Amino acid sequence: MKKLTGQERQAHGRPASADLAPPVSPAGPARAVVAVPIRKQAEAQQQTQPRSYLTAGERLSEAAGLAKAIGLEIRYAGTVPLTQPRPATLFGSGKVEEIGEIVSAEEVEVVIVDHALTPIQQRNLEKAWNAKVLDRTGLILEIFGERAHSKAGRLQVELARLTYQKSRLVRSWTHLERQRGGFGFLGGPGETQIEADRRAIGERIDSIKNELGVVERTRRLHRKRRKQTQLQVVSLVGYTNAGKSTLFNALTGAGVLARDMLFATLDPTLRRVKFPQGETFVLSDTVGFVSELPPQLIAAFHSTLEETLEADLILHVRDIASQSSEAQASEVEKVLSEIGIDAHEQDARVIEVWNKADLLPPDEHERFAQQAGQGRHSAVLVSAVTGEGLEALAALIRQRLQKQMCTRTVVVSPSGGPLIHWLYENTEVLSRRDDPDGSMEFEVRIAQEREGDLDRHLATRH
Repeated sequence: MKKLTGQERQAHGRPASADLAPPVSPAGPARAVVAVPIRKQAEAQQQTQPRSYLTAGERLSEAAGLAKAIGLEIRYAGTVPLTQPRPATLFGSGKVEEIGEIVSAEEVEVVIVDHALTPIQQRNLEKAWNAKVLDRTGLILEIFGERAHSKAGRLQVELARLTYQKSRLVRSWTHLERQRGGFGFLGGPGETQIEADRRAIGERIDSIKNELGVVERTRRLHRKRRKQTQLQVVSLVGYTNAGKSTLFNALTGAGVLARDMLFATLDPTLRRVKFPQGETFVLSDTVGFVSELPPQLIAAFHSTLEETLEADLILHVRDIASQSSEAQASEVEKVLSEIGIDAHEQDARVIEVWNKADLLPPDEHERFAQQAGQGRHSAVLVSAVTGEGLEALAALIRQRLQKQMCTRTVVVSPSGGPLIHWLYENTEVLSRRDDPDGSMEFEVRIAQEREGDLDRHLATRH
């Protein structure tokens, strides 16, 4: 196994600070080993497209960061060459034995395998190492379980965890051979424990989906009201720990949790922002993305991700000081495609925010400042901590939002009460002037695609 350097081991191996996830056991943080399988073909891809994929070292550092996020004390972290995955154990027998020796020597309680494991592989590895084994999906679900605070967030995480668990009952229970007594009305002469457990999980999943349906309907109603009032929405997306929440606070003055940790934000937060010129928009901060985000989470967080799907403008926040910035950006674009925002839409709706400019060396800072705006998307180099570039970002946001709107002057007769009501409900009224003859002149902003609605209402009043 290729392991972390001494400095990296010291950084990742010390106990988690109090502001991170609580210890796994009352006695203190659980001791852990982190193993990152590296496929040979993946290494070959990195040679041809080195900036589109996380390198082995970057994957190792990220996996260690994910383990640290739930308070694990990392005793060893390393990469494991993987030529051909073994159906029974993923790794070859030699690597299983090698990792087992480390687990035994370090008295490890948890082994993190940064790869998807089948239930059989997970069960066999736990037997071989005599330790709890978590694959990448299980680890991310653990983090989400500790980070979710709102009712909707907790429900979404529980839905993802139950969906994951339902497919793994083969290894999650030791009493699967037993049968419950029954009269044979369902499933033959009796119901096996695994069938009962699967049925119970299925019922809970249905219950959660019903509860989340109420949340989704409420959010859809709120989005409909925002559209009716022409209140535009700008959504922040980005790789986890790219600085989205810090930028959100800098633009809104809100006190959203912003820490140097993975997945600090799970629950969507919306705040109204006002430009100096008077116009307003809604800024939305959402969950961070990560490479190989579990499909269960994408499905469970569908209602949350809809805030991004229906946003008028998307700010893709990138940690430009990270060596993994390009690879992380590629992963974010992949997730955006998975939730329904194709490459063409991304070109039209995305502004790249190159954050953490304050961490760049002077020569790198100059290079990125010159490159900003020259790629596929408009880009602005900023520092959410120092405030550098925020005025330029606000100006670009306003410019892009204004392109989607048009300003109209509407004269309403003294008997035009219904039209006035429609204007206030469906447009942004910028000004109103009352004329001596009783008529009123309104200046309104309306989305370009809704100009036809306005014209039809005007036609019916004449």
